[in-house]
Amino acid sequence: MGTPFQLLKTDTATQARRGRLQTRHGVVETPIFMPVGTQGTVKSITPAHLHEIGAQIILGNTYHLNLRPGSELIRDLGGLHRFMGWDGPILTDSGGFQVFSLAKLRDIRDDGVAFQSHLDGAKLFLGPREVMRIQQNLGSDIAMVLDECPPWPCERDACARAVARSQRWALQCKQIATESGFLAAGHHVFAIAQGSTFDDLRREAAEALSALDFPGYAVGGVSVGEPEPEMLKQVAATTPFLPANKPRYTMGLGTPPQMLKMIALGVDMFDCVLPTRVARNGLAFTPDGPMNLRNEKYRTDPRPIVEGLANYTSGFSRAYLRHVTLAGEIISCTLLTLHNLHFYLDLMAQARAHLESGDYGSWHRSWIERYEAGAAARVAG
Repeated sequence: MGTPFQLLKTDTATQARRGRLQTRHGVVETPIFMPVGTQGTVKSITPAHLHEIGAQIILGNTYHLNLRPGSELIRDLGGLHRFMGWDGPILTDSGGFQVFSLAKLRDIRDDGVAFQSHLDGAKLFLGPREVMRIQQNLGSDIAMVLDECPPWPCERDACARAVARSQRWALQCKQIATESGFLAAGHHVFAIAQGSTFDDLRREAAEALSALDFPGYAVGGVSVGEPEPEMLKQVAATTPFLPANKPRYTMGLGTPPQMLKMIALGVDMFDCVLPTRVARNGLAFTPDGPMNLRNEKYRTDPRPIVEGLANYTSGFSRAYLRHVTLAGEIISCTLLTLHNLHFYLDLMAQARAHLESGDYGSWHRSWIERYEAGAAARVAG
């Protein structure tokens, strides 16, 4: 079974790829960043905003949406697309990461995870069948398999057990999606390669999952506390062993330089709460590093956040944005979220353009150099 993913171009100087993924709700041009809409909303902005800033695909979360308001309710109201008013593609995480990070108590078993809700302590269970049923109720364009995400650091034996269990769950998820007609109806299911910091386990997971011929693959268990060089090493240990003709997704990260570095390692898709989360605290991304608008030096600054970048904040001064941030005005969250998401999406558009023109390697290195130099200067100043 294949997926309608076209590999349009591979960079000659790096492993970067330019691709195109067809989903039930439209085409996704890769590399791409996916804004996170955990609870069925990208915080503080509307679906119309998302379209205007160039979002192609967004995320929802199985764990949170099943707890509240419930996947059956969403199904009965027409699915997640209609429920939240977004007509583009949606990828949903399986909820496994949230179980491991949020649940009050959890018991990992071979058939799934028994846990207590972080909201009210209710006893719940997620296994491959439950995860696929919930995502089918949501109508996800891309559904993620259930996996066990090892902590960092972790012992090799514990990691090997998590990798083996994740592979069994992945196979079960695919079988369930096949038997239910989910895959035949054009929905995609992505497997997740774990392995923590152990290169041989990463390779083993990638090769075993590749043999199962999923529509797409994710690199899981990165950005869970390890230093950035270790994180990049884990990605580099995984992507060469994933199918070249399938999309590759690194879950839950990162900063703009991290994304460009991972594109160079052959990753096609990213998501992260960072641009929306820091926006609510007055932090804005720029080509010269992050800008903390709470700083006194911006109190009388008449310039926009980024001169020459046309978006929702270009008509507002840094002084105004600082004022509404410090005053706790809701518009500050909306404007800075729009700016940060547009910055991320525009960066991916630049990456695609440079892949097409053939100079991604040199462009991404110079972009990162400017960003990191500017960030260091802001810290020093």
